[in-house]
Amino acid sequence: MSNATSGTVDTATEIRPYRIEIPEERIEDLRRRIATTRWPTKELVQDRSQGVQLATLRELARYWTTKYDWRKCEKRLNALPQFTTEIDGVEIHFIHVRSRHENALPLIMTHGWPGSVIELLETVGLLTDPTAHGGKAGDAFHLVLPSLPGYGFSGEPTELGWDASRTARAWAELMHRLGYTRYVAQGGDVGALVTDLMGRQAVEGLVGYHLNLLTAVLAIGDQLPKESDQERAAAKALATFREDGFGYFLEMATRPQTIGYALLDSPVALAAWLLDHDTDSYYKISRAFVDGEPVGSLTRDTILDNITLYWLTGTAASAARSYWEDGRALAAALASGQAPPAVTVPVGFTTFPGEIWAAPRSWVEAVYPGLAYFNEVDRGGHFAAWEEPALFASELRAAFRSLRST
Repeated sequence: MSNATSGTVDTATEIRPYRIEIPEERIEDLRRRIATTRWPTKELVQDRSQGVQLATLRELARYWTTKYDWRKCEKRLNALPQFTTEIDGVEIHFIHVRSRHENALPLIMTHGWPGSVIELLETVGLLTDPTAHGGKAGDAFHLVLPSLPGYGFSGEPTELGWDASRTARAWAELMHRLGYTRYVAQGGDVGALVTDLMGRQAVEGLVGYHLNLLTAVLAIGDQLPKESDQERAAAKALATFREDGFGYFLEMATRPQTIGYALLDSPVALAAWLLDHDTDSYYKISRAFVDGEPVGSLTRDTILDNITLYWLTGTAASAARSYWEDGRALAAALASGQAPPAVTVPVGFTTFPGEIWAAPRSWVEAVYPGLAYFNEVDRGGHFAAWEEPALFASELRAAFRSLRST
């Protein structure tokens, strides 16, 4: 935007087109590093209880170096409208696809860890152009897919304080810059935390949001009801996560720099770290590589698109630091003893059966007493948009239908 009096150009809020161009030598270096991996011996158990299994990672590495083509992913991303803009000192990368349908509802959708915008790509056409996929024009969205600070092609924070609440404020600023005065939001994993905080901060323009992970469980899980079979199953899943699936979370929340050295130096270490997230997703990914049986869009190529994105951008350590920031923010909130601000906009929630803890309606209503939409679906897990994009898109259409402007 021009400054009429001085003739200078103010670039503080400028939105710039972005194109990915990875030098070939970096891809060759990736293959060389994979080829020179120093492998451990096989695990001493028949399941994943000791971590990512050797057979899974060996097959992943073989495919990575012999069949996988990053350029296909690069071309796919570059075919979408990508941009960057500086917000609060950090360069934010985002995909912005405007629907061809005039009355589309603006939607900002946030990925999580160990994901990226890659996990949301299959939903782009479904959400922005529903009529091309058997849907109605009245279900269309203008779609904004930002990369979290320190993730993917977004810049890396160089100062402390970039927790999810700061990202929530940054997303509100992003939507303001794009000219959206009325919009909705969606998130899973870290994205669910960011999206929920947008609601609790009552950011300007947000009229409702949808989640597929109940992050509040980490703070108040012990206080939630455990009377029904479904509630007890969710409580058991949460207990299992805390006892046996919490390793990656604890390491990144306490020592992100330490694990960062391995993640930035060894692509196989990075792949193992990103795969070792939750039991349901791990076995689905393992089957895709070992047995050639992918689940939905969670294929060998898209899984490697995501891992390769982390590698080529060198963001594994900065992404891990986001857990350190959020861990401290959560500890401070719990220590204060104050309840979080109430949510004053409609909230929708979908429970996918393979989620780390499949939240029953009673748990969701305990967190959101005025719950506007709830559904339990019959398939899908932690990476719901990635795994089951059509089902995921249909849930968003249903959750936000009542919020569309007339």
